[in-house]
Amino acid sequence: MKTLITAAALALTAFSASAMVDTTAIQQYAPNADVSTLSDAEVNTILSIIHSGDSESEKRATIQALVK
Repeated sequence: MKTLITAAALALTAFSASAMVDTTAIQQYAPNADVSTLSDAEVNTILSIIHSGDSESEKRATIQALVK
């Protein structure tokens, strides 16, 4: 039982840490955007855009349009 609780705590910690990194990446393209209101699907779409081969200005414009 202790192992299960420890594993769950570690998984939640890892999830929280990855969410903070994602938020930081989004904030670089859309400063002052309220990412807490975005769904998981929207965050994943934005992260796909960030890691795409588009130009920085195209990424910024697309992401800003999505978070508004």
